[in-house]
Amino acid sequence: MSDWKPTRAEALRRLDAFLPDAGYAYAKLRNFDLGLGRHIHVSTLSPWIRHRLILEEEVVSTVLSRHSRRAADKFVQEVLWRTYWKGWLEMRPSVWTQYCNERDRLIRLLESDKELSTRWGSAVDGTTGIDCFDDWAQELVETGYLHNHARMWFASIWIFTLNLPWELGADFFLRHLLDGDPASNTLSWRWVAGLQTRGKTYLARAGNINRYTGGRFNPTGQLAKSAPPLVGPAAPALLPAPTSVGWDAARPTGLLVTEEDLCPQSLFPDIGRLSSVAGVCLTGYRSPLDTAPLPQAFARGAISDTFDRLSKAGYPLAACFDGKDVSARILHWAKTENISQIVTPYVPVGPTRDIVDALARDLQIQGIQLVMDLRRWDAVAWPHATKGFFQFREKTAALLDQMVAGLRVAA
Repeated sequence: MSDWKPTRAEALRRLDAFLPDAGYAYAKLRNFDLGLGRHIHVSTLSPWIRHRLILEEEVVSTVLSRHSRRAADKFVQEVLWRTYWKGWLEMRPSVWTQYCNERDRLIRLLESDKELSTRWGSAVDGTTGIDCFDDWAQELVETGYLHNHARMWFASIWIFTLNLPWELGADFFLRHLLDGDPASNTLSWRWVAGLQTRGKTYLARAGNINRYTGGRFNPTGQLAKSAPPLVGPAAPALLPAPTSVGWDAARPTGLLVTEEDLCPQSLFPDIGRLSSVAGVCLTGYRSPLDTAPLPQAFARGAISDTFDRLSKAGYPLAACFDGKDVSARILHWAKTENISQIVTPYVPVGPTRDIVDALARDLQIQGIQLVMDLRRWDAVAWPHATKGFFQFREKTAALLDQMVAGLRVAA
């Protein structure tokens, strides 16, 4: 964990260190996975962006203050991909439900299907005999991180060479990645499998792996030669994109902090309107299987860092809740502090949202309203995630340029 300090200060340090290489150098070298400890051609900012210890608009603004839009286009695209995936899933939340239902069925099946359990066990333990795949599996477990190109190769081999269900692979990633994001992870696995963009799959090729790992691996003759798209339900009809719901400043109000957005000061700067601040860490609920220690420790550390920053700014802090009985403990906090309204940065579709939705229902019974405040970045961009990414990028480019113009990163 020493290399992955879960603080906003570390995010700003990494952004500053990467800044000189965020332009043409990134575009040229970003696909090279040089191995553990040598991810020097990418920013490695994803764990901090995922938890919004640093905001997307901060990253984009800072990069564009150093590089032209043309030079920085590839890097900006990578930031926008995360926004696109989240917006796409927000308007199609049943895709997350479908994934969870099938994942849970398959996890139960592992108990009775010994053949599937053995193949799955070899994959997650990194003992398949495919050196590159095994190395990536072990790196993921040991560090909580994988290069993006390695994630694509890994998913392709999992699905088309090892013939394992993609949902179990997505679950493996989500349980171990420091930057495990429900939208990016689920939809990227669907894309590799040919479910997200119908008929379009991603085939891992030995020559490509050999080239972009600098000759570390050459799995010639070990990989599937074709990647026929999987069959699954059609994408559901679009729901409206979410919008912010105003909150009543006259009511006694508590701020709830989750791992989904750890820059709450920028959304709720008026300390005087808040009676109390509580945090909740729900990383352990990513899967019916155990979430790995590294992402749990990163999320807890990130929330602790957020509380430190809020404390220094004078926010009225209460407690951070972790583990079981979350609803009961938050309800007790609200009653103890005489709170009739709880505000929180918007919680997107995923395991945290599943729990927050249940919490909102429990609170409502007690006459306490939970209000989620949507960031302008999401409000502007998400409604355009109706089709493919490149249409999304074209529709949001001018709007996002306006949003980041003049923005400066704050300590």
